Amino acid sequence: MSRARTAALSTVPLALAGVLATTAAAPAGAAAPRPGPSLTCQGKGVDSRAVVRARAETVIDAPLSTVWKLQTDVERWPGWQAHVTSADRLDHGPFRPGSAFRWTTPVPPNPVTPATSLDITSTVKQLRAGSCIRWTGPATGEGLHIDGVHVWSFTKVRGGVLVRTEETHTGEQVEANVPFATEILQQGLDAWLVELKTAAEARSC
Repeated sequence: MSRARTAALSTVPLALAGVLATTAAAPAGAAAPRPGPSLTCQGKGVDSRAVVRARAETVIDAPLSTVWKLQTDVERWPGWQAHVTSADRLDHGPFRPGSAFRWTTPVPPNPVTPATSLDITSTVKQLRAGSCIRWTGPATGEGLHIDGVHVWSFTKVRGGVLVRTEETHTGEQVEANVPFATEILQQGLDAWLVELKTAAEARSC
């Protein structure tokens, strides 16, 4: 995402966000989103026209280098994100503006679509090393198409790294049930942060 929902999604923050699949309730310990200005990376933010949007943040007790490495080494996402079933870089070298990656996440059956797998192609649009990332891209599955924009912010603070994220989704399916789609997106962002925090802090022990 995302590691993507509405009456047709599971929980997936789009990597176009990123999408993330987790139809369960938000994990315990997930940070609640705080209202405020939209996140940006090099002056660019989420889709201002989108009606499906969510934010989340948490503090991770680990070095910034560890958190950044986990988030940008996308091919290793399946090793610490339970909802990511595959992830492949479509380019080589450092993670940078223009980098693209393709990843998949399962979507269980729901009122709008049968069980399927979301195929997401994300492209990094803006990036400042150790500070922020913004990627966009489509997610497609059987009977489902979502366009997402995902922004990440990383800031050193007392006690570790403040990680903030914001994502928007657009598409016929998600816009058909905005409250549901928003709730699922929020769950996905919360789950992503919990897994990132768990993985980073485990590496720092």
